[in-house]
Amino acid sequence: MKHNSTLADIQMIEIPKISDPDGRGNLSVVEKDILPFPIKRVYYLYDVPSNSSRGGHAHIDLVQCLIPLSGSFDVVLDDGSSKKTITLNRPDRGLLIPTGIWRELENFSSGGVCLSLVSDVYKEDDYIREYDEFLSFKGA
Repeated sequence: MKHNSTLADIQMIEIPKISDPDGRGNLSVVEKDILPFPIKRVYYLYDVPSNSSRGGHAHIDLVQCLIPLSGSFDVVLDDGSSKKTITLNRPDRGLLIPTGIWRELENFSSGGVCLSLVSDVYKEDDYIREYDEFLSFKGA
């Protein structure tokens, strides 16, 4: 896996949206060709207070796609030398975060739900949870 990822490697993924011709809503589908990895774990965050944050870590090997199923939230991304914030608020767009990127999720709207599709099962040793360790990992 690529460990020297930068903010330029982060991508927005368009998720196909099928609109019902009778106005009964939309359907989006994530199939094998949408993401550049096989999905090995799915989880979602909800009921996150607007003044709380989630994340606060990076991954050594895991790749992650975040999809805002409902409401909105901000993702603060950091590659060790620069940062940027992306607001997610469309359920037909996912944020693909490669390995070696620090992420924090904040500013959840009321009813905000974040779906996470990831490339591996939970492995604690894949997490970098201390920012100073992350900077050392990145060689900063």
